Amino acid sequence: MEGKKIYQETCTVMLPEKEQNALPQGKMFPQYTAALIATLGSFAAGTVMAWTSPTLPLLTGPSSPLPITPDEGSWVGCLMAVGALCGALPAGIVADTIGRRRAMQCVALPMLISWVLIILASSVGWLYAARIIAGLGVGAVSVVAPIYVGEIAASSIRGSLGGFFQMQLTIGILFAYLFGAAVPYLWLNILSGCVPLIYIITLFFIPESPQHLLAKNNRREAERSLRRLRGAGCYIDEELRQMQTALDRQRAESTTQMEAFKSIFTERAARKALLIGLGLMLFQQLSGINAVIFYTVSIFEAAGSTLSPSVSTIIVGVVQVVVSFIATLLVDRAGRRVLLFVSASVMALCLAALGVYFHLLDTDVDVSSYGLIPLASVVLFIVMFSVGFGPIPWTMLGELFPAKIKGAASALACVENYVLVFTVTKSFQPLVEAVGSAATFGIFAGICVVAVLFTVFVVPETKGKTLEEIQQELAKDQE
Repeated sequence: MEGKKIYQETCTVMLPEKEQNALPQGKMFPQYTAALIATLGSFAAGTVMAWTSPTLPLLTGPSSPLPITPDEGSWVGCLMAVGALCGALPAGIVADTIGRRRAMQCVALPMLISWVLIILASSVGWLYAARIIAGLGVGAVSVVAPIYVGEIAASSIRGSLGGFFQMQLTIGILFAYLFGAAVPYLWLNILSGCVPLIYIITLFFIPESPQHLLAKNNRREAERSLRRLRGAGCYIDEELRQMQTALDRQRAESTTQMEAFKSIFTERAARKALLIGLGLMLFQQLSGINAVIFYTVSIFEAAGSTLSPSVSTIIVGVVQVVVSFIATLLVDRAGRRVLLFVSASVMALCLAALGVYFHLLDTDVDVSSYGLIPLASVVLFIVMFSVGFGPIPWTMLGELFPAKIKGAASALACVENYVLVFTVTKSFQPLVEAVGSAATFGIFAGICVVAVLFTVFVVPETKGKTLEEIQQELAKDQE
């Protein structure tokens, strides 16, 4: 009954009240299916990101199928982010040129090729090349998939569908953890390579974004696409008309791609949207998530756990998947700002608790009776990250920008994201060695406090609003 109610609201939200009750009923299944398939690219990206967790200890160990040094292993881990930077930059332009669906198929190819290279690798150089190539696909899909989902989703469920990107990412990470512990190295690579292949095939079964089709002056196909997404019995004329009106206005304001790109920095609403998008990505990566995951095994051990490192990471992966799924149910009910506020606030408290714990540990205080405190802090931190600053930045990336700059602006935000991924990955251990674990967690706690203030004073609420209404609010805020 709840799904039927949401569907009716989706179909009728733009109609006069007297016409709403006359509309046929339909299903939300096409939108959920399209979003799940589109975000399979995030699943593939998750397997790429997490592949190093089970494989680097093996590759640097005595029984390695491809012996590498610890320093070489660190570069194998970091080079994916370098590739992601290069992949994110042109992804928006490519998606605007050839379409969202074809772009997603294209960006899956580098990930597929990378797994072939890893399977055939005979030296560490092959692994370097494979990780850079895989990063191209990871960076590009991080731009294109959220754009597609944001454009196909009805306003009443756009937050839920936008959360699929982070949920699929965590499923891909768990996939790598599980099969990394259960199957040999070669089979992990083969199974991981199947994911982008399945992605390419399933994309043939979803429609192109109706907004992109309208931008290409293909109204008939846009209408057909929107009807497939909303259901055959849903009234779509008014929604299609509003899409066309918004595109016409944007065309009148900007006629070339270069002018559209310049408008990111010259138009007040676009600047505000870019500030929010860049800020959300900044706090996502500087929230301390990588630091917490890095210390997960040692914290489990300090709590008296006898679990192996692989089991500990699997537990973390399961928690992330479950909570990311719950987040997709909450985001269109609680709202983006509420979840971001609660997420950053609780993460700051958890990081502060971890900082105090490591301070006591470093000063030789007996902390054996406090083992459950850091354990609870880690689990709660991961839960709150997965509810707020994990999925919502990706959701809002597909909501904030007008169609004419969506590709370029999303690319800038994703480039920033992967610059931070690379920076945090390479600098985290030197930072710990320089200032200690306690101070490191204290720094991340302070960043989360700033994230709270950013959410309160800068981030708008987009729950239940059409993409056009979000643009109007951003422009109004700047007047």
